Amino acid sequence: MRQTVTISLTEETRKELDAIAKREGVSRSDLIRESLRDFLFVRNFRRLRETMMAKAKAKGVYTDQDVFDRVS
Repeated sequence: MRQTVTISLTEETRKELDAIAKREGVSRSDLIRESLRDFLFVRNFRRLRETMMAKAKAKGVYTDQDVFDRVS
């Protein structure tokens, strides 16, 4: 189910959004949806990475070589 979300943009940001949407042949909504999905993916990935880095450091794993040594 889709829901509408209203956001406020500066004039400059809206113009840039419109220019990119026109250049790529997509709607504003499509561009914003894609951008938000990408943003959320990166945000979740960073959170997961931070969690895993803390766990790795607690076990003395700091580098790619440390990982390789453990799995070899």
